Amino acid sequence: MTDETHTPAEDIEAPASVAEEGPDPIEELRAENAELRDRLLRTVADMENLRKRTEREIGDTRTYAIAGFARDMLTATDSLSRALLVLPAEARENADATMQSLIDGIELTEREMQRLLAKHGVKPIEAEGQKFDPHKHQAMFEVPDPTRPEGTVVQVVQAGFAIGDRVLRPAMVGVAKGGPRAGAGENIAGVDKSV
Repeated sequence: MTDETHTPAEDIEAPASVAEEGPDPIEELRAENAELRDRLLRTVADMENLRKRTEREIGDTRTYAIAGFARDMLTATDSLSRALLVLPAEARENADATMQSLIDGIELTEREMQRLLAKHGVKPIEAEGQKFDPHKHQAMFEVPDPTRPEGTVVQVVQAGFAIGDRVLRPAMVGVAKGGPRAGAGENIAGVDKSV
């Protein structure tokens, strides 16, 4: 008859007494699972950021690795250009075959050096007629010119070059002074055309 005295209420109380003994193991597993999932997601994000940063650094290294060599080559190219500039046009026209071969060789060498620099990403900086940009240009002097907007590059003394987004050598330039401010084309020489 002991079976008859057994009630379902006693079965309900038994699990409650187990719960009183310690924390719920299912909740502990859920918390541990959430913590591990969070750590996994953070690790994956860190690895992705590391991969992107490494790719960017490798790309920068490829692009800018020759910067020092390119600067040195620009000096040599400038010397060849200056050698050609000091030769008067009359001397070129009246040169004998040997001298003409020398002139042609210097011109060819200078063009080839420029081509090789361009092949490796070294590009000239456009300066003449542009608004002065202190990040790309180095002002050497000012030119009083009321016909040009103030702050416009009017003369290039030495060409500038960039590799990728970086300036290897700024362009040395002369900048207009005394003209209208850039963007103020309507009011030239103090005359107000709106009247």
